[in-house]
Amino acid sequence: MRLLLLWLINTLALFAIPRLVDTVHIDSFSTALVASLVLGLVNTLIRPILIILTLPVTFLTLGLFIFVINGLMFWAVADLVKGFQVDSFGAAMLGAMVYSIASWALSTLFIRD
Repeated sequence: MRLLLLWLINTLALFAIPRLVDTVHIDSFSTALVASLVLGLVNTLIRPILIILTLPVTFLTLGLFIFVINGLMFWAVADLVKGFQVDSFGAAMLGAMVYSIASWALSTLFIRD
């Protein structure tokens, strides 16, 4: 049940991004559902591998390269899911930051430990 609630929260956060960042476009709520599922899978499976592979660059940039990795994951999901578009890599980085903040805020409000 908690996993479904987290998925719904992440979907709501993703669905709100086009209202905050006008270079990110989502066609419908069902597209946001699919995109949040794919984003969760990509972040679970591929992101840790990229973090390990780019560890030296991450150390040199004092951890700021993680923002680039997050933007890449967001942009990759936009390429995979039809109806979810990101205009540029900068928009993907901004969208990933807004998505993380919105997801964290909504999770804090609705999920209690």
